[in-house]
Amino acid sequence: MTTRRDFLWTLLGGAAAATAVRAAGREPQAQEDDLASAKAARGGKTHPELFPDLEKLRGDRNGQLEALKGRKWDAVIDTSGYVPRIVKMSADLLAPSVKQYVFISSISVFPDDVKPGADESTPVQKLTEPGSEEVRKHYGALKALCEQAAEAALPGRATNVRPGLIVGPGDPTDRYTYWPVRIDRGGEALAPGSAEDPVQYVDARDLAAWIVHAIERGTVGVFNATGPERPLGIGAMLASCAKVAEKPAALTWVPEKFLEEHKVSAWDDMPVWTGSSGGFSRIDCAKAVRAGLRFRSADETARDTLAFWKTLPEERRKKPRAGISPEREQEVLAAWRSRKS
Repeated sequence: MTTRRDFLWTLLGGAAAATAVRAAGREPQAQEDDLASAKAARGGKTHPELFPDLEKLRGDRNGQLEALKGRKWDAVIDTSGYVPRIVKMSADLLAPSVKQYVFISSISVFPDDVKPGADESTPVQKLTEPGSEEVRKHYGALKALCEQAAEAALPGRATNVRPGLIVGPGDPTDRYTYWPVRIDRGGEALAPGSAEDPVQYVDARDLAAWIVHAIERGTVGVFNATGPERPLGIGAMLASCAKVAEKPAALTWVPEKFLEEHKVSAWDDMPVWTGSSGGFSRIDCAKAVRAGLRFRSADETARDTLAFWKTLPEERRKKPRAGISPEREQEVLAAWRSRKS
């Protein structure tokens, strides 16, 4: 039996979709089953083989929404909204037919120089080219406008959720996965900056469980949903990876300045890490925690992510999608040792 958490975890882990769920007037266990196998309006084509017991309503968010007409749902979970015009079309159409619209936004709505401790009242990015729909260029500003479109269509019935880095088994991006895999490979591993540098990420399973919780309780408003509430030091995160490795790598900590000089970038080359001073690893998510968001241990996320990775085909594992290459990592480590000698 598909559970509600399996269903939402898969959506949040990579299936681009606007999903409608029906659960009215049901007992809690029946609601769980409904939230997992209820009517789903999946506009995307990602993993179409999943959940064969679900009715799939196909269309195109950019104007072909006929499949959504004439139905009613308790809630919509919009995981694939990037352009406010398109979110507005869906939200306007569904407003008479749903009780709650959950829009998955991003902490990227905040400006690049956001200060540590940003909360839901912190100003968001403005679109510097009005009318532009260039998502890569204006991702954060467009997400902010998508939030506003959802709220305008369903005032007082929208839940705008702003995750940071979403991680865990099933993640196709390898952004967090790089670390448990790298530590498990052994040898000498490049560790960025200082062990105290903060990191924040949310396990997809925890995020999905909380979204279900928010729907069941009718929780509305804007919520930062990265975590944990108190950021981890990256040293603690890497220690959790070491615990699940058979022969964990030895860490060599290289200062941030040296990495900058050698063009080793935060986030891209060194995933999860945003440096010592960045506000994006110090986002305040206390409001979501008060509304029920909970975070499993770093050890559990590391263990399950590594286990998932080992189930992937060898060809996929040969081509990680994030992190510094082994060759480049060794070059930087050699340069660091040379500088110290």
